[in-house]
Amino acid sequence: MKKKLASQSGFFNYRGLAAWLLFSVTVPMVLFAFGVFPAASAFAQAVTQNQNPGTPDIFQAGASEHNAWTGAAMSGLARDSIDPQASDEDIARSGVALSPVVMAPTRSSFLANWNIVSGATDYRLDVSTTGSFKSYVSGYQDLDVGNVTSRIVSGLSPGTTYYYRVRAYNARGASGDSNTMTATTITSPGLVINSTFDSSITGNPNSAAIQSMINQAVATYQSLFTDPITVKIYFRYSNTEVNGNPLPSGILARSNFVVYTIAWNTYISALNADATTGNDTTANGSLPASSLSTNIVPSSAGGRAVGLNTPPAMFANGTVGAGGPYDGIVTLNSAAPFQFSRPPSGSNYDALRSTEHEMDEVLGLGSFIGNGNNLRPQDLFSWSAPATRNTTSTGSRYFSINSGSTNIVGFNQNSNGDFGDWLSASCPQANPYVQNAFSCAGQSSDVTVSSPEGINLDVVGYDLRSSNSTPAKLLNLSTRMRVQTGENVLIGGFIITGSGPRHLLLRAIGPSLTGFGVPDALADPVLELHGPGAFGTITNDNWRDDPVQEALIIATGIPPSNNLESAIDATLNPGAYTAIVGGKNNTSGVGLVEVYDFSQGANSKLANISTRGFVDTGDNVMIGGFIVGGGSGGGTARLIVRALGPSVPIAGAMGNPTLELYDGNGTLLDANDNWRSDHEAEIIATGIPPSNDLESAIVRNLTPGNYTAIVRGVSNTTGVALVEAYGLN
Repeated sequence: MKKKLASQSGFFNYRGLAAWLLFSVTVPMVLFAFGVFPAASAFAQAVTQNQNPGTPDIFQAGASEHNAWTGAAMSGLARDSIDPQASDEDIARSGVALSPVVMAPTRSSFLANWNIVSGATDYRLDVSTTGSFKSYVSGYQDLDVGNVTSRIVSGLSPGTTYYYRVRAYNARGASGDSNTMTATTITSPGLVINSTFDSSITGNPNSAAIQSMINQAVATYQSLFTDPITVKIYFRYSNTEVNGNPLPSGILARSNFVVYTIAWNTYISALNADATTGNDTTANGSLPASSLSTNIVPSSAGGRAVGLNTPPAMFANGTVGAGGPYDGIVTLNSAAPFQFSRPPSGSNYDALRSTEHEMDEVLGLGSFIGNGNNLRPQDLFSWSAPATRNTTSTGSRYFSINSGSTNIVGFNQNSNGDFGDWLSASCPQANPYVQNAFSCAGQSSDVTVSSPEGINLDVVGYDLRSSNSTPAKLLNLSTRMRVQTGENVLIGGFIITGSGPRHLLLRAIGPSLTGFGVPDALADPVLELHGPGAFGTITNDNWRDDPVQEALIIATGIPPSNNLESAIDATLNPGAYTAIVGGKNNTSGVGLVEVYDFSQGANSKLANISTRGFVDTGDNVMIGGFIVGGGSGGGTARLIVRALGPSVPIAGAMGNPTLELYDGNGTLLDANDNWRSDHEAEIIATGIPPSNDLESAIVRNLTPGNYTAIVRGVSNTTGVALVEAYGLN
């Protein structure tokens, strides 16, 4: 398909036009197009690269562990259905619930998936940063992933496109390489969590669902925290401890993690120097004037979060020593009735909640109570009343960042649970927080920007992402194609959602396209806008026809450049709208349809943007252009672009559309024929996969810039198709 690029003059001309349309504007706006259709210790090694270099001190590392318990354990009783001696066969029958294998790429991972091959007994996976596979990502060359059709690829770099392929194997040999598939990790800077999966996960029949659930947890933390460190966690799904002993009954999950002993003044100085957020400023103002313990004991990840030299030091067997690659190990008890999809049933525990709980421990939550004489970072914010600290297991104790004036959440004082967890009510709980000491079946929750866990992690160094940090978004989306007659005119739709009106400008461009190398431009376009209920129809032929409209259109700063072109300025309430572009007197030719949004309010927005029309061949294929920009903090825009044909309810619908996505330099970023052939899980995860397997879709994280989507028919077939772009941020 690349060799056809040179002949697609409309593609290059369109991109130039889209750029001109945006950058010639002198007023703030958002531009869119249409779419309603349809305990051993050791001295750890020196800090590794990218783990806060420039901090030469090396501290003593040790090991610690934490358990998450069932609600029944609150009274000292273990849940009978969790059998520490359960066999693999028992576990397979334990009612562990499956979920669809779906996930979006994170800053450090993506889900590779492929179609099943009849007769295959296992698959081998290659991953590279180049489409030629001249080199491979470490650990992903001819990797035997077992008899599965998906695999989490982790330990990756942010903002990078990866290429992968698979081969099917059985006793007779190997197949050839599959088609090359791609995935792009998220660009925005911040916390990176590298996941490694134990064979208890990769060899489990439910492997893909377990991996996907863990990756959802990783994505949650990476979206919340901006601290630019990398945390390495080893995940297990087993009814045994890391040393092989059975997990005690009543334990849902366990974490083993590295801790460091840091002198009081050294840690407090680092914590103060690391203050970034408003929570940090408030919390550090409540720190004591004199030491409360000789040392403070952060986790290895938590030490790095405040700039200390506390590298990973744990091995997969839970021992700690120089060269240990992990910050911690998280084990989900495979004998527990976990559910990997939400909402969990009343008899199942939410696997995602338990995973996040133990990840919090690896990151650095927890108390020193019952674990020595030196405080943990969390203990710095433990109070019993305003201006009264309490770091004992007696009496009231709660988490506060303003010297006890605000009780954010109570700490657990039940000796059957961990004293660093939250106070837990009996089941069902009104506040089923992630960090509750005792969990209830049938309830779920996540770490969020305003949850006690999020605030606690923020003040011990992880830096919650500012509420002012926003992802990039679509600044312009319009579609160019040949406008015919009857059912084959250019039809677009959009939905305004929310509660407030939007001030929009719609344009139908034709004659001015000749200045961009389009020889068969629509000479005199006519634009109709249809709305919901009693809205009726607004029609415009030439944009200067109505003096009132003319003045409003000129005031936008982007009136059409040719008097025969059409435009409608309107303030529209939420609802579904359709715009139709035809040629005057049933003429035909190449036309362009657009909508510009001048509203700055956040009470409503444009959604479900698409365009429908007849897709021809050559330069008259369907060409959609859009510009990504805006946002803050280096955010990207996550989009799904769809090309629909068979599901379009009209005679002459295209039988098999293909979709190509190009960047502003004309580089092919991705192509798709049938959407289930590539990134099926990612597409399903958006909630809007195409309804027909012959239709096409691409999901990407895109940096600010110009992009073009081209829809063609397989083997140069023609027909009516629909192109859409949805912002997923």
